[in-house]
Amino acid sequence: MFYEPAKRNHGLPHNPLKAVVAPRPIGWISSLTPGGTANLAPYSFFNLVSEQPDIVAFSSTGRKHSVANIEATGEFVCNLATHALVAQVNLTSKPIPADESEFDLAALERAPSRLVKPPRVAASPCALECVWIETIELKGRDRRPAGDFLVLGEIVGIHIDDAFIENGLLRTDLMQPLARCGYFDYAWVDETVSLPRPT
Repeated sequence: MFYEPAKRNHGLPHNPLKAVVAPRPIGWISSLTPGGTANLAPYSFFNLVSEQPDIVAFSSTGRKHSVANIEATGEFVCNLATHALVAQVNLTSKPIPADESEFDLAALERAPSRLVKPPRVAASPCALECVWIETIELKGRDRRPAGDFLVLGEIVGIHIDDAFIENGLLRTDLMQPLARCGYFDYAWVDETVSLPRPT
C-alpha cells in the first residue's frame, strides 16, 4: 500500500505510522508545578539527541502539564520506563488535574533528585536529571503551527542502579526498558547482540 499522511488515505481503521516508527523509547517525565505538585507522564516521542552536551528531547501533542511545568520551573527528570513498570507507565498517561499527582495515582514511591527539584521514580533503575534549554513549537512544511511542542533539556545528573552494571557495562537487557509501538502496544528490550563497527 501507499498513502499520503496529509490526506489520511490509508484506508485502515487506525493510523499505521506509529507502528512503522517503532519501537520508540519512552520518556517518563517527572516535573513540578510552580506550587510543588509532582507530575509524571510518559511521552513516546522521546530520545537522546546529542552528547557533549548531553541533550534529550521529547515532544508533546498540545501544551500539556509537563511542558507548562518545565517552562515555569526550568527542570525535569527522565525516568527509565521498564517492563516491570508497564502498568504504572500506562496509568500515568491518564489525564488528571494539574494539582493532583500521577505518583499518587499509580502508587509510585518518589526518590529525591540531587541537582534538580523534581523527584525521581524510586523503582526506575535509571533517571536523568535535566535542565530545560528551550521549547520549540513545531511547524509543518506550510509553516503553520502543528500544535506539538518539542522540549529540549540538558542532562546534568544521571542515576544508575548498580545492580545492572556487569563488567563495567550497563546491561540494557537486564533492565528491560519499555518502548511504544503502534496503537496500544508496548515492547521491551530483553536481548541484545554486539556488533563492533567495521574499521
